[in-house]
Amino acid sequence: MVNLVLKFVSCSRTAGLRISTSEVLDCLNQLELVDLLDEKQFASVLRANFAKSRREQFHFDRLYDLFFHELRQESSISHADPLSEQIQQALSTIAAQQNGDETYPAVLDFLNGDPLPFLEQMQQGSIAGNGQGGGMGSNLGPMIQRLELMLQINAAEDALMQFITDQREGMQWEIRRDLKELFDARLASARRLLARQNRPFEDDSKKPSSHQQHLDRLGEIHFASLTKKEVAAMREAIDQFVRKLKDTISRRYAAKNRGALDIKKTLRRAAAYQGIPVELYFRKHPPRKAKIVTLCDVSGSVWSAARFMLNMLYSLQDCFTQVRSFVFVAGLDEVTGIFKDCEVNQAIDKVLKEANIAYNAATDYGLTFRQFKKDYLDILNKKTTLIIIGDGRSNYSNPEEQLLDEMRERCRRVIWLNPETRQFWYTGDSEMRAYQACCSEVRPCQNLNQLLEFIQSLVL
Repeated sequence: MVNLVLKFVSCSRTAGLRISTSEVLDCLNQLELVDLLDEKQFASVLRANFAKSRREQFHFDRLYDLFFHELRQESSISHADPLSEQIQQALSTIAAQQNGDETYPAVLDFLNGDPLPFLEQMQQGSIAGNGQGGGMGSNLGPMIQRLELMLQINAAEDALMQFITDQREGMQWEIRRDLKELFDARLASARRLLARQNRPFEDDSKKPSSHQQHLDRLGEIHFASLTKKEVAAMREAIDQFVRKLKDTISRRYAAKNRGALDIKKTLRRAAAYQGIPVELYFRKHPPRKAKIVTLCDVSGSVWSAARFMLNMLYSLQDCFTQVRSFVFVAGLDEVTGIFKDCEVNQAIDKVLKEANIAYNAATDYGLTFRQFKKDYLDILNKKTTLIIIGDGRSNYSNPEEQLLDEMRERCRRVIWLNPETRQFWYTGDSEMRAYQACCSEVRPCQNLNQLLEFIQSLVL
């Protein structure tokens, strides 16, 4: 723990925070009085000692998220990163392709979870740009340094993507997928850090930002890459979206109740007033509400997308005749009752604890479809929209696509939401090619923006 805090202090000093030795000693003494596994307490102690002004608090928060979340330094506290061996193998391979630039090793160290060399390179560029020469040189120094770092980031990205592509035979697709997502997140962090270096203490909270801009930024983050803070912010965004969507639906239904004039009823009622149409009658079309049945894969990163999908469906259940939900890995269990008894967010947390399925088993879509046909096929009818959330990877077991086709024949439509990157849909043990032929619609569902777009098209 001491080494981890000292490493964070070194990175913070390099990034411009003023931290004295006495403040470090005070921090280490205070950490002995709190629960180190409670991140809220841990972060509060560091923040209280290392950030001494409002501007420094803003800078500290950015460095803390980079160090402990985006670069996953919190694994040093609890457990080792499960991808550590693959990360070292990838970085060792591309390090051998040294292009002669002195900033390239700093980029590789950043991708390995050590931001210090990268921050030092950025600081050197800032110092070079603050020389006494003035004029054009004072601007060209940091600009050239940032350009060199950006070129090395792009070179590292190309080398990593080539490495992952070359490992199709020697590395499982799940590891390659997770490795790609991890490196993509770290490369994005390096680019964000580089782009904001010219305004190190700028407090973005003072800038007016519309709700839509906030949603757009949050909505582009992959579900599997969300931090706890971003998950909380996303739930608030979902609540606001749900309220707005309900208002839209209520206005639409109200307008439908003032529909076209019903000539027959109006004339029939006019007979009581000597043929004068005193009372007007309109054709009132009751809104057609669909019945929703969801099958959610709760294995791995698929669950991170499924939980937000379930959150929205049950928040909007007034817009549907009925919502029934099932979760599966290898086997199936209905969790509708949990959502009836608990608040939406509590129910989502309880699903993983109380559902009667084997979470550690290999995913088997064929077994899930067979069990659904045996026990629940009769709940499907022409008013039912069947929504399946999963990556379609059945671990080379029988996909039973004919059962999905049979389910589609009984439904109004079948929609498949796939949270996996589209380029992996038809690789390895994925059965998406077979399942896609049996679905009315197949959509990617990797982030909030894609999910909101789908929910809007489903309800309106």
